[in-house]
Order: sequence, then structure tokens, then C-alpha cells
Amino acid sequence: MTNESISEAPSRAADPSEPISTSLAGPEASGAAVAVSEPAESFGALLSQFERSHVHRTGEGTKQLEGTVVSVSADGVFLDIGYKTEGVLPRTAFDNHAEGVAPGDRFPVSVKGRNAEGYYELSRLKLAPVTDWASLEAAFVQKAPIVGTVTGVVKGGLSVDVGVRAFMPASRSGTREAGEMEKLVGQEITCQIIKLDAAEEDVVVDRRVIAEEEARSLEAGRWSAVREGDVLDGQVRSLASYGAFVDVGGIDGLLHVSDLSWSRVNSPEEVLSVGQQLRVKVLKIDSENRRISLGLKQLLPEPWDSATERYAAGQRVTGTISRLTDFGAFVEVEPGIEGLIHVSEMSWIKRVRRPSDVLKQGDTVDTVILSISPAERRLSLGLKQALGDPWTDAEQKFPAGTTMEGRITRLTKFGAFVQLAEGVEGLVHVSEISAEKRINHPQDVLKAGETVKALVLAVDREKRQIRLSMKQLVPSSLDEYLAEHNEGDIVSGRVVKEDGDRATVELGEGVQAFCRPAAGRPVVEEKKAEGKADLSSLTSMLQARWKSGPAPVAVRPEALRAGQVRSFRIVKLDREARMLEVEQA
Repeated sequence: MTNESISEAPSRAADPSEPISTSLAGPEASGAAVAVSEPAESFGALLSQFERSHVHRTGEGTKQLEGTVVSVSADGVFLDIGYKTEGVLPRTAFDNHAEGVAPGDRFPVSVKGRNAEGYYELSRLKLAPVTDWASLEAAFVQKAPIVGTVTGVVKGGLSVDVGVRAFMPASRSGTREAGEMEKLVGQEITCQIIKLDAAEEDVVVDRRVIAEEEARSLEAGRWSAVREGDVLDGQVRSLASYGAFVDVGGIDGLLHVSDLSWSRVNSPEEVLSVGQQLRVKVLKIDSENRRISLGLKQLLPEPWDSATERYAAGQRVTGTISRLTDFGAFVEVEPGIEGLIHVSEMSWIKRVRRPSDVLKQGDTVDTVILSISPAERRLSLGLKQALGDPWTDAEQKFPAGTTMEGRITRLTKFGAFVQLAEGVEGLVHVSEISAEKRINHPQDVLKAGETVKALVLAVDREKRQIRLSMKQLVPSSLDEYLAEHNEGDIVSGRVVKEDGDRATVELGEGVQAFCRPAAGRPVVEEKKAEGKADLSSLTSMLQARWKSGPAPVAVRPEALRAGQVRSFRIVKLDREARMLEVEQA
């Protein structure tokens, strides 16, 4: 930066007739001109008009003074420099933000000027005293700062008296507008020589490089003074989609959108505006990359720290839907605390596939807390629980043995689900659909949406299951047989299965009874019919028996055998249990 924009300086025309007046030794005294890499430049005609009015000055700023610390304030260090008025240095001019600096400490300083309060503004930079061309050459080689006085505005920049006439390009003046350059006239400034040609008495100076160096020094001092955890006052400088940049004492820090509030903030514009004054906390410092992270919500209590004092499982809470996802809906129950309604906890009635089918962002909903974990910042909510559990009194509403009517909601390979009430379904197993025929799949005889009647077989409230039967509501052959007979009736039947002294007897199609032979009772022996009897037909067998006439009485009862047709007496008939028991007649 030391040789930037030198080309803006006007060239000095070699005019032997032009008078040259200077109080310093000429180039013959100082030797050959200092070689520089920049193209030859001089004041030329632009500065010739100032030659006669040029006055050699040696300001106070050229003197290196020694100051003694008299006091230290929050912003600066005041020093006695031997003048009637004290001088002041900013704290950033010292290492570690002037920590450890105490009254009585002595430091070499230079006077830059006076501030609005009348104190001398000091600098710790060692200013080169300009006494001759040799001093200028030394300051140029060492890049040492010197003091000069702005004498006027010329084309392309300013004329500066540094013991000789020097040119300062407008781009290196540290100002942006012409009006600001005019204000520099007559002021003493600190600058650096960026070009020197003793032969041509051509000197170009730079004020901006000094200001930039001071700014860097000031910024370094500010960075060294900031610590993680500090609470600082700042001003919002600009806003972005991801946060806000805040000026905290000359340092720009990023206040990320996630650190603005404990509640969810979609855009910084919702809570901040440019120019707003804030009190923020330093969260992280990256000195290497000159980045600082700030937080606003960290100065407020963390809602989750005391969440268990306000919330518990089973409690009803009201909140606002903040966002929807594929697996559920997030509900803000208070700023900084969100709970999740999982898609499975949204309805008793139907299977919810997308939360947007039931809820929308911004809805206010009543929910029930299912679980809470402050350590994991997790709150599980239920929407359907707030509507009441229809299974609570299912056993009273749907007792076993009652007939219910409902709509088939869905079919599976193992049965049909029937809605008995809102949120309550029962299952008709495939084996309970029909007693007349075997059904392979419920869809062969039923369809979704159809209204059917079913008998409640059993209710399990804990498992949320109700067993239903359709076939038991249709009268069967057994029901008709039970209705037409009573205990004591003599009936005929065929033994279809025998197991020791216990047998199963078929009394008609679909009607079976258990039989235990009575000891000592005569057994009717079947007369062998001529030809082959058709044992598969109960009717033909009974007719054959009636034609053969009465059978002789045996001395001992004969054991029952499968295929025999006998007379039996009904000894037990239970219409509710749909059960028959007989004995040999």
C-alpha cells in the first residue's frame, strides 16, 4: 500500500528559469537522488504558484516527547507531557487494552493535535523530525511516519509542508469528498513518504496508510479486549437472511437468526431493524479469521431449564402449530418450547398419512402431554388424547352378547374391521362370517363401506380389541333342533366317532351331541339286512331298521361303534351354550 496511487501526483516540469526556494540543503548536499520503482513525478506547474507563499514550519508534532501517566479512564490514558494541558492516548494504543498501565508509568509520545475537549491528541508512533534531505531520505527508506501541514488544495490532491513542499494524492488523503479535503487545509497531519526524488525535489506523501495502520492497531486492541462471555452494547448495522451484523465497539459481529430468540424466528426482520441498539453476549471468537459470534437470547432465561415446573405428563396444554413435517406437527406451547404431535397420535378414527390432512400451520390446538424430557429438549404431545379415549368405557357400551350394527372400514385376508363407534372398531374373523360355507377371503362376500350386523363375542379394552361374529346371528340347524326338542326326548342318531366310553352322535345335519353309554341298559342290535346297506345316509339306515322289526334284548350292553344307528335319550339341552348331551335309550 505504500506506493499506491503515486501516479496521481503531477510531474514537475524542468524549467531552469523557475526560481527554487528552500531552507534545506539541495540535492548536491544529499548526494544522488533516491532510486524508486515508480515513474518520475513532480509538482510541476500545479505547485509553482505556492513557492513564493511557502513558509518553512517545524510543528510541535515533530518533537518526540516523554509522557507520564496521570490517570486511566474507561476510554483513554491521560499523560503529562510538560504542557499546560494534558495529552490523551486511547486505551487501544497499549497492549492488552491498557490493562496494567498505572499512574507514574512513562511512555514516548508525539503530539498529533487537540481534540474537542482541549486535550492534546497523542500518538505512540515515533515521528521522524525533518531537518534536511538526509532526514527525509531516512524516513522514506524506513517508512517512518512524519508530521506535515496541509497548505492547500491542488489539482489531484493536496499540497503538504513536510519541511519541503510535498504532494499528497486525493486517494491517499483519507477523505472521500472535496469538501472534506478543504477542511484539511491548515491542519497538521501524520503521513508517510511513498516517493522521494531529491534531484527533482519531488516528494509524495500518504496519509491514508497511517490512518489504516492506526485503524488496524485500534482494531487489534479491540479484539484483544473482547472475551467470550462478555456482554456488550451494539448497534445493528445490516440484516441478512441468516442473521444480523452488529457493531460492538468498532467490531462487526454476527448475530445468527437462531440466537435471536428462544422461540423460532424465520427472518431477522421479524425482530430487528437497522440502527437498533442491542445488548448482546459474545458466544465465540475466531481471532484468526476475525469473526465473532453474538447471542441475544442467551441473555434471557432458558425456558427448558424450568419446564418441569410448569409441565407434566397427562397435562392438557394449548399451543400453535409452528411447522408441519412428514412425520408430525410441531406445536409451540410457549416461546422457546415446542412439542411434537406424531402422526400416529392425531386421530382415533382413521390412519393419518399426512399431518396436513388434519392440521395446518398457525392452527391453535388443545393437546395432552404424553412425555417430557428437558435434558433432550423433547416434548411429546397427543392430539387424539385431548378429544377423549373412546375405549375407556368400551366394555360398558359393547358388552359381550349384544348385537351391533356398523360400517366395514377395511378388509384384510384374515377378516373385516367394523366401526362400532367413533374411534372404536371390531374384527369379524373370516371364520365368523358365515356358517353355511367356507370363506377363503372376506372380500368374496363383503365390501368396504357396507353396513353389517354382528354379535359381540368379547371386548379387551387394554388391547383395544373387540371380537365380532356375523354367522352367529343367522339361525343354524342346531338352533332349530334345540328349539324343537327338550330334555327327556327319545331321538335317533348315528355314532360318528367313539373314544372309549365317550362317543359323538349325529342327530341331524349339523347337529351333534355327546353320549356316554348307560351301564346295564339293553342294547338294540341292528339286524343285518340283505345286501349292502348305505351307511352314508342316516334316513335310509333308519328305514332299514324300522322294516327289520324289533331287536332282541341282549343280556349285556353293547359298546358303541362308529356307524351304528341307535336310539338316544336327551339328558341335557343348553340353548345358550348351544350344547346337547344324550345317553343310550
